[in-house]
Amino acid sequence: MKSHYYQLKTKKVLKMLHSSEQGLTASQVEQRQKESGANSLAEQKNHSLAEKFIAQFKDLMIIILIIAAVIAGITGDLSDAMIIFLVVILNAAFGVFQETKAENAIQALKEMTTATSRVKRDGQVKVIKSSELVPGDLVILEAGDIIPADLRLLQSSSLKIEEAALTGESLPTEKSTAPLSEAELPLGDRENMAFMNTNVTYGTGMGIVTAIGMQTEVGKIAKLLSETKQTITPLQQSITHLSKLLSILILAIAVIVFLVGTIVNQTSFLAMLLTAISLAVAAIPEGLPAIVTITLALGTQVMARKKALVRRLPAVETLGATEIIASDKTGTLTQNKMSVEKLYLPDELITAKNYQPTASDHLIQSMILANDTQITEQGLTGDPTETALIQFNLNQQFKVAALQKDFPRIASLPFDSERKLMSAIVKAADGDIIMYTKGAVDELLERTNQIFDHGTIRLITEIDRKQIKQANQQLATQALRVLAFAYRPMEKFSSNVQPSPILENQLIFVGLVGMIDPERPEVKQAIVQAKTAGIRTLMITGDHKTTAAAIAQRLKIIAQPTEENIVTGSQLEKMSEAELKRRVPEISVYARVAPEHKVRIVKAWQQRGKIVAMTGDGVNDAPALKTADIGIGMGITGTEVSKNASDIVLADDNFATIITAVHEGRRVFANIQKAIQYLLSANLGEVLTLFFMTLLAWDILAPAQILWINLVTDTFPAIALGIEKAEANVMKNRPRGAKSNFFSNGVLASIIYQGILEGSLTLGVYWLAIQFPFHHSNELIHADALTMAFATLGLIQLFHAFNSKSIHETIFTRRTFNNRIFNWSIIISACLLFSTILIPAFNATFKVTALNWQQWSIVLLGGILMLLIVETVKLVQRQLQKF
Repeated sequence: MKSHYYQLKTKKVLKMLHSSEQGLTASQVEQRQKESGANSLAEQKNHSLAEKFIAQFKDLMIIILIIAAVIAGITGDLSDAMIIFLVVILNAAFGVFQETKAENAIQALKEMTTATSRVKRDGQVKVIKSSELVPGDLVILEAGDIIPADLRLLQSSSLKIEEAALTGESLPTEKSTAPLSEAELPLGDRENMAFMNTNVTYGTGMGIVTAIGMQTEVGKIAKLLSETKQTITPLQQSITHLSKLLSILILAIAVIVFLVGTIVNQTSFLAMLLTAISLAVAAIPEGLPAIVTITLALGTQVMARKKALVRRLPAVETLGATEIIASDKTGTLTQNKMSVEKLYLPDELITAKNYQPTASDHLIQSMILANDTQITEQGLTGDPTETALIQFNLNQQFKVAALQKDFPRIASLPFDSERKLMSAIVKAADGDIIMYTKGAVDELLERTNQIFDHGTIRLITEIDRKQIKQANQQLATQALRVLAFAYRPMEKFSSNVQPSPILENQLIFVGLVGMIDPERPEVKQAIVQAKTAGIRTLMITGDHKTTAAAIAQRLKIIAQPTEENIVTGSQLEKMSEAELKRRVPEISVYARVAPEHKVRIVKAWQQRGKIVAMTGDGVNDAPALKTADIGIGMGITGTEVSKNASDIVLADDNFATIITAVHEGRRVFANIQKAIQYLLSANLGEVLTLFFMTLLAWDILAPAQILWINLVTDTFPAIALGIEKAEANVMKNRPRGAKSNFFSNGVLASIIYQGILEGSLTLGVYWLAIQFPFHHSNELIHADALTMAFATLGLIQLFHAFNSKSIHETIFTRRTFNNRIFNWSIIISACLLFSTILIPAFNATFKVTALNWQQWSIVLLGGILMLLIVETVKLVQRQLQKF
């Protein structure tokens, strides 16, 4: 009977998987990747281009349009039938282009945010994409990691893993490495296994990959799941709802046009049927959801190039409304490159560059041995605070690797937010067992009863404690991060025994180390820019109040520290929800807070109606990141849990990148708003033109003309508006707020009056052509008038596209022609539109006549009037806002 991995000893598992304690070799990895494939779950199959193209014809209005084309062809109107079929095919082709473009943008984004794992290969610790793992790989685990594959644990130091997604257990499972004797154990009882997509909540460990991808326990579940439909974002849902509402209104108008044309005006049934159908299809903004998706997806690509990786498309749009940014200090506002500045020995404060470390120095030993930093060929990897301690000794030419070799670690107690301590138990060359401890000054002092004073160990006194606390205060006021160090000789310690925090007592104090994490040079300007944009910046940190105050003051988050603008975690703990909600506007800095306090801070601001962005990098930050309107994870120092809980991941952990992303979010929202205003006002203009032509018993634009205008003047300019550059004042306006939508800020009123204006100008040109004919034949008079109306309606929309480049600001600036794609879209649209009139071969197909220069002048005047009237209205609106 085959044994399970959890029943075997670790050495047996290594042997079965043809691996070793040094990990796999490069050749083994290459061979196994060929045999096993990628470590990923099967994804939903992408549709082929042919399938996407066919899917475009499933829309009800397109089906109706095809039926109308067939009817037109049967009755002999071949030109209309050909034009309708051409428009349908071009619409389908463009729909496929839109869908493929959005998919490519999203797929590129997925590749940018691929999870990584730390593995041991060829005896070296390396960071690789989790998808590149193979059976037999040795994976290093620490708190915050998401398990990348199924593992048999080889090492476990206080390791706990949350497995609720698989087992339903609400509490994390304590892990071990010992083999289990029972066969067919439930997943929850396999204590020496770790499963893909579960979370490490505590401790460290190492495991060997036993299964990847669809062979994992999660993969087995995935096989049982039926294929589900892809959900659309709330933003897309609102756009789809808008489209459906407009469709109902437009169809109602189409029915009225059909009834009036056939009953009142006695127009032929077939002609009015084609006209009504063409009107409905042309007027419905069926491409709007796709345009929104493309604009958002392109926005994610721009953000990705600027180090902000968007995991959820709606986050792009929501960013533009952000009013509060609650930022972690370390690594976001600062460089996350800690450097040792000061050292404190009993009654002596020393500048770091003047300190010469020695092998017998207990402070130096504590700095190096109570440290999880890995020294690799690529440099130091690990926590920034710990790497700074190692880097300090390397800079001082101290032989770090030699000391680590002389004092090999046999056990450790990882840092956690409750103890605020980390300890390592090592074995000296002479066989002595020593525990080295580092951590928060207050916590370590409570566990200390002796002090190492210039070579002598003695009992620690209250005077000593007072001096240490004063030194700590002095260093903290200089914005230095302070760690305390101690050690404790141990008579004996068995490596089979799990270390316990109880051991962290009766310590011998050896000194303090003050480190600084200098602010990023660009952050101060970014905070000023945020303030100009109406965005409030908050600092949330676990550091001491004095340290937080110093950094906040240097960054201009606060002018002067006061009891009102800085609150500690203990003070926050005592506040009721009502008091916090009342006081939250005056608080700018939260110091010495636990991660769970962030949720309260976020909710307090949200209760005041604000849109909040929250940064975080730890496992315990995940609830706050999910609670916030925008969760922002750290790409470098962040845990996998925090990244997965985030809407956006900063590839450079830089606060300035958030402001850049807000800028992009505002640009994306403004461009979608511009596209919506342009499309809906153009469609309204088309509907009103045909509606009143029918009511007035005038000749009506042919279906081919309506569809051609809709195709060439809507599609290209609307897409081009979606990639407009940001307006100059985009970061000078206040956030639009949580209750705003695409019709806010006067956009709905603009759509209505601009649609009425387009219809009025078109009808006016038609009336003028009838009243002041340039030909004597009645037949030519009406043919010319319809041609002029057709040309005017199309040209008005192209001129109006320029109006739409800014909703409120004038377009008569140097920025008018700054979008090359937009310029080309107008040129191409104009060529396609006017080729039907200027090229004689197309005249009969589109039922148009050649126009003389006088007629073209009137058409041009209609387009110019559209531009000037809208710009005049915008000027009046700007002037009224000043009062």
